[in-house]
Amino acid sequence: MLSVWAHPDDETYLAGGLMAAAAANGQRVVCVALTAGERGTDDPETWPPERLGAARRLEADAAMAVLGVREHWIVGMPDGGLDAWGPVGARMVGQMVDEIRPDTVVTFGPDGTTFHPDHVAVHRWVRHAWEERGRGFRLLEAVWTAEALERFAGLHEEFQVFMSDARPAGVPADALSLRVALDGPELDRKVVALRAMASQIGPTVDAFGLARFTDWVAEERFVDAAPATRELAIGLEPGHAPRTPELVTAHRR
Repeated sequence: MLSVWAHPDDETYLAGGLMAAAAANGQRVVCVALTAGERGTDDPETWPPERLGAARRLEADAAMAVLGVREHWIVGMPDGGLDAWGPVGARMVGQMVDEIRPDTVVTFGPDGTTFHPDHVAVHRWVRHAWEERGRGFRLLEAVWTAEALERFAGLHEEFQVFMSDARPAGVPADALSLRVALDGPELDRKVVALRAMASQIGPTVDAFGLARFTDWVAEERFVDAAPATRELAIGLEPGHAPRTPELVTAHRR
């Protein structure tokens, strides 16, 4: 499995449970963040980019250790500026795919989950690599379901989760390809991994409250990548029968 994201913490929010389950099952898991997230602060005087980037690298190492992911790369492209690096980023992601030869790649959906421009850029680069290689690996994209968007709508608006006036449409639950539902020790592990990224997650946990935060991150949702001519927000292609999603439920050991 190759897990490709924009910033440290994206991967743990959106696929931490999936990566941990794969690693525990003996699969090779390689996780890549294209930037160190060095500009992810509202207080750049206390956290100038060089200092914050170094801290986030250490935090990401700690989080990956909790999840059992042994191969973790931070490329070091400019946080907040990935849009300007399209050809370079696309080529870099393609080289990763060629080197690792994954059977599954995991990344953002077309809306980047939050409409962050860096997230959307990474989605495009990974999609390009998939198309260019003849769709020769499974590409799982993280998505919202309509149910989750409705359930957490108040929280999302209160804390301005989306970096745009647009809002994701969400997919029907029966359009999911994979749903990871965490509870017990596995959910605790994901929350511990996230909280290891204290520079980013600490303020969020304080704002949400631990119980609400834990509920918010307890489920991960993915669809198989659609052909380039299909808009993900539309849902299923005409005539495509709904499928029952694979369900990965973490059990107590």
